[in-house]
Amino acid sequence: MRPESSTGDRTFTEQARRRQFVDCAIEVIAEHGFAQASLARIAAKAGTSKGVISYHFRDKDELIEQVLLDIYAGMAGFIGPRMAAAGSAAEKLESFLESNLEYLARHRSQLLAMRRICPNLPEPEEPAPHDSAVAEFLRAGQESGEFRDFDVTVMAVTIRAALDGALDEFVARPELDLAAYRRELVTLFTHATRGNP
Repeated sequence: MRPESSTGDRTFTEQARRRQFVDCAIEVIAEHGFAQASLARIAAKAGTSKGVISYHFRDKDELIEQVLLDIYAGMAGFIGPRMAAAGSAAEKLESFLESNLEYLARHRSQLLAMRRICPNLPEPEEPAPHDSAVAEFLRAGQESGEFRDFDVTVMAVTIRAALDGALDEFVARPELDLAAYRRELVTLFTHATRGNP
């Protein structure tokens, strides 16, 4: 039998086990909420005992931290390349909206879990990276003349609220046509940001 390969201090088997617990935590939080997502309930979802999770994660806080890191990494890996491929500020705005809604269509549980975790965390001292990125391409669009003069903070917050609202609507109505929803958001913010002809 070949010896196990490892990355860092963890074997592939250990990494796979941690991955399983993260995935189970996401499902439990999405289904039951943050407060009800005990290690015992997550262990039951994984078909194991709480002690096995405790072997891999110091406590629930460490597990939740890994859940968020994985979700953020997944979003960045999905949305980032699409944003990088967009040329103009207007294209970046369209790509940001479309890729966020496409990610939602594919990863509903992850985003719902993140939504349920975040209110239980301390208030961040810095704006979230995605909010900073939105403000950055909005300012670039104003400087290039693609976008009209508007308050960048207000627009960035409104874009984020619209995407959060899409998640709420999708949770309430799983049959929601997200492709049509995406088209409407793109049209709405294209008109909201468009510069003078």
